[in-house]
Amino acid sequence: MNEWLDAILDLVQGVDPVLRTALAGIFIMLETTILLGLIVPGDTVVLVASTAVASPLEYWSLSIVVIVGALAGASLGFAIGRYFGPRLRASRLGARIGEKNWQRAENFLDRRGGIAVFVSRFLPVLHSLTPLVVGMSTLRYKTFMLWLTPACIIWSFAYVSVGSAAAVGYRSIAETLDSAALIFVAAIVGFWLLVFGVKKLLDRYVARFADRPGDGDATTRDD
Repeated sequence: MNEWLDAILDLVQGVDPVLRTALAGIFIMLETTILLGLIVPGDTVVLVASTAVASPLEYWSLSIVVIVGALAGASLGFAIGRYFGPRLRASRLGARIGEKNWQRAENFLDRRGGIAVFVSRFLPVLHSLTPLVVGMSTLRYKTFMLWLTPACIIWSFAYVSVGSAAAVGYRSIAETLDSAALIFVAAIVGFWLLVFGVKKLLDRYVARFADRPGDGDATTRDD
């Protein structure tokens, strides 16, 4: 199994560091833009790219580029919400997102403000919808960025640190331990389980403020 993992890690590391870092930033930017966040696996791309980190410079470069990419994607979502939000929501594309998801994002933002912006970065669907909803609200862009930036920093360093540490740890024991690949896989799976658990806890928190009877039923909206 070590040979298979070696081949995969070597393939990733064989990509030019600049290109690899740029792709991670682009994917995370797309992930935090409306709808694309539902189909572009930005977190997976960042985790895979981080396994090829070979120096402190590459570590910091990847972390910073991912942060900038996430903020750029959210800023684009904010701008779309500010200028096209209502029309987008009423469009066929907006309908595919689901009225319930729109209302959850609105309810959470209305009741928790900046905290909703911070928490949403760690949750699927909400991290793509929240910038749009903020753009349609009275919350200022500066306030939006003040809450979103620390969330993006935490997210970026968590993924880059785990991916790079797991790969470095694997390479340090691969030649002497046949089960090194299993340890690597266990570390990554453990991280995903931790992320899953955190998302579940955060989703329960969101539900306290975002879920209301009748949400998703177009006849209950106050237009």
